[in-house]
Amino acid sequence: VQLQASGGGLVQVGGSLRLSCAASGRIFSNNAMAWFRQAPGKEREFAATISWNGGSTYYADSVKGRFTITRNYSKNTVYLQMNSLKPEDTAVYYCAAARSASPTAVVSNYNYWGQGTQVTVSS
Repeated sequence: VQLQASGGGLVQVGGSLRLSCAASGRIFSNNAMAWFRQAPGKEREFAATISWNGGSTYYADSVKGRFTITRNYSKNTVYLQMNSLKPEDTAVYYCAAARSASPTAVVSNYNYWGQGTQVTVSS
């Protein structure tokens, strides 16, 4: 069981990045997926989640309208398209697979985690 996150990097304010999270099939097809983020000195916080079938998505207010979460079943991959990036978006971003098929923002509902990818937004 593995989640492999990639796509982070250094970007200027207003720029865009797309994060990818490749998952093993066993934990992808029937599970809600999500992205969380953790800035230095802060707790891990919810960013976006998507249901098992891609039919429902939810976003933190801080990223709503700027971030989009999607999933590709043929590639067992979930994406986070991040636009109009701000310095406060700087964090390590983690993908996660939930215990259930329904999307949730509660970190304790996720039992599989990727290794994280660093996103730095410079002003």
